[in-house]
Formats: sequence, structure tokens, C-alpha cells
Amino acid sequence: MGKLIIDTHSHLWLRQDTQWNGLVIRTKEGNGSRSAFLGEERQMLPPFMIDGRNTAEVFLSNMDYAQVGAAVVVQEFIDGIQNDYLKTVQQQYPDRFFCYAMVDYLHDGFCEQAVRLMTADGFKGMAIPGHRLLGRKLTEPEMMDMFRWMEANGKYLSITLADGDEQVAELREVIAECPRLKVAIGHLGMADQPQTPPWENESWRQQILLARHENVMVESGGITWLYNTEFYPFPSAVRAIREAADLVGMEKLMWGSDYPRTITAITYRMSYDFIFRSDLFTQDEQAAFLGENAKRFYGFKNLPELPYIKNMSE
Repeated sequence: MGKLIIDTHSHLWLRQDTQWNGLVIRTKEGNGSRSAFLGEERQMLPPFMIDGRNTAEVFLSNMDYAQVGAAVVVQEFIDGIQNDYLKTVQQQYPDRFFCYAMVDYLHDGFCEQAVRLMTADGFKGMAIPGHRLLGRKLTEPEMMDMFRWMEANGKYLSITLADGDEQVAELREVIAECPRLKVAIGHLGMADQPQTPPWENESWRQQILLARHENVMVESGGITWLYNTEFYPFPSAVRAIREAADLVGMEKLMWGSDYPRTITAITYRMSYDFIFRSDLFTQDEQAAFLGENAKRFYGFKNLPELPYIKNMSE
């Protein structure tokens, strides 16, 4: 293939055992690939990952097979806070992973903990699942204190915004206050409006347009999950990426897989190679979206050369 591939949205954990909004998320006993999830049972991992452990080593095997040079690991409340494990991952594999920290933003006092994680524990940024903040504002005083500290110290913010306009306005205010803060907006603006294609939805357009600010990027984590009913090669996902690129330029967009959730339905390679199969992108646009933009934004260096290894079926 000979192209640089970097995944800007993935997850790792040793075990899911948490809750959100009073509902349990926990690895099932006896079948670790499944989890109790917000009142129902879900296939959380591929069925061969039976111990419930979503480890860096298994991910690296997938990355090497799919020729993905590096990955950004974000965090989400539904997986539980994984700072202890991700600190170890970052230390063991500094050239392959960029790991975000996360704190409990639903309770006061989180700013001090976040600063400690980004100083004593060496994390380069904070992940905020904004769509799960249960009414808390991005512009609250403690949030703004954290953002100002992050901007002053060259840290990164990974954030997924709720559907609609409210958090768009809040994040726009954060960007105005902290214009040098590096921001990666997740899930391509949640480009899966059930009734209206995202490119016809003004709230989606306004979320993508935040990337017109100098230090703001948009990543497509989980785009194949958002359009899972369509399945491979995800024509509407391709259209959404094309529309976003037309709004802000392909240089402002980055590919993300949402590993491991998405590979319960498809292989890891399939979560990006549908881009190569589309005629809506030039080769330069493919290269920018799948790796070059992420390398520039996150500053990845010393990436491995990953040759293609033939399958036994070939």
C-alpha cells in the first residue's frame, strides 16, 4: 500500500466496570466479548476476544496487520476511566500511541486532577465525552480554568459534542477564549442524523465549521458505526466526509476507527480502506485524511514501516 495510516479515535481498557446516568456497563461473566450496556446486552468486542481485555497488544497486532502506524486513544464514560492503564500503554509504546486522559467532569474538583494527570503522569491532553455531560456546560468556570491551563501548556483536547447547536456555541466560546488550544472534534460531528442527511442539517454544518479555526480538527471516529446499516463500502459515510471536506478543506479532517467497537461488524482494515475504493477523493486527499493530517497535528515521529503480509487465503 505504501501510505501512512494513523487512527485518531480508538479505545483501550482492561475491563469494563462502570456506570453512566445510573445505568451499568460491565463485562459479562462467562463471555467477556459481551457487556451489560445501559440496560441491555451488547457485543462489545469481537467474539474471539473472550476475556474482556481490550489491550494495547491485541490492538497493535490489528494495527500491524492493517498497516496502521500509530493510534490516538481517547476515553469515554461508558468504558470507565482508564488513566492507570493508558499511562502504562503510553510509557511502553510511545511511538505507536497518543493517549488522552479523562476525569469525572460531572463532579466539581476535576481541574486539579486533570492538571496532575498532564504533569505528573505525562498525558498530553484530555478527552471529554461532551454528549454525556448530563447538562454540565463546557463554559462553566472550572472547565474554562482547565482549558486555559491546557492552552498555556500546549495540551490537546479531544471532544465529542452532543447533537444540536448548544454545545457548538459553547465550544465556539472556548475556542475564542483559548485560540491556541489544539482541539480534535470526534465522530465527524455525529454525522448520522436519522431523518436528514448531515449535509442538509445546519447544526452538523456548524459543528464541522468549527474546524475553520486554526487549531481545530475534526476526526471521523466511528463513521462506519454511524452508517452500520449501510455496511461496506459505506457510501453515505463517504458522502459525509466529502461534504465536510468541502466545508473546511480535507487538511482539517482525520480518519478514526472507534476500535474496537466497529470491528464487531467489519475488519479493522475495512474501517479505512473504503476510502481508497471511493472515486470522490484524489490520492492526495486520501493520504491527507488517512494519515498525513494526523501526523502533522499530533506530531507523530519514528513511525514503523509496516510491509503487507500475505494472508493464508491468498
